[in-house]
Amino acid sequence: MQNITDIIEAYLKQILHDEKKIEIKRQEIAERFDCVPSQINYVINTRFTIEKGYFVESKRGGGGYIRIQKIVILDSHDLLDEISRWVGNDLTEQAAEDYLVRLINEQLLTRREAILIQSLLQKESLPMALEDQRRMRAHLMQTVLQTIKRL
Repeated sequence: MQNITDIIEAYLKQILHDEKKIEIKRQEIAERFDCVPSQINYVINTRFTIEKGYFVESKRGGGGYIRIQKIVILDSHDLLDEISRWVGNDLTEQAAEDYLVRLINEQLLTRREAILIQSLLQKESLPMALEDQRRMRAHLMQTVLQTIKRL
């Protein structure tokens, strides 16, 4: 059985499948799924991130909205360059996982390759202080992205 978060995510992704960009009202979606508006915020903040290939902007207030747009990059080299720019010099474990999923979805990595890379990027593989882990993870991800680009 799916939880409400998965159902809301699936609903929004279905709309995005048909449209390039959607604009929703948090309260209307909350009423549709009989949940609190903060549940919609949670879905947006965790399931529709840059790492996962979405651009989100919002405006609060009476006429407020949440606009979600799928980031479409036609060229794989451009995508790799964008991910490299987003990674920068600091990368959390969750963001690394999200980027790997995106690379699988774009068919730039196999699932097996992503699992191997993920095992190297997890905190247990980086026995150092958290700040150093994040820098090392970013450095390793940058190396992976450059390697994929050369292949």
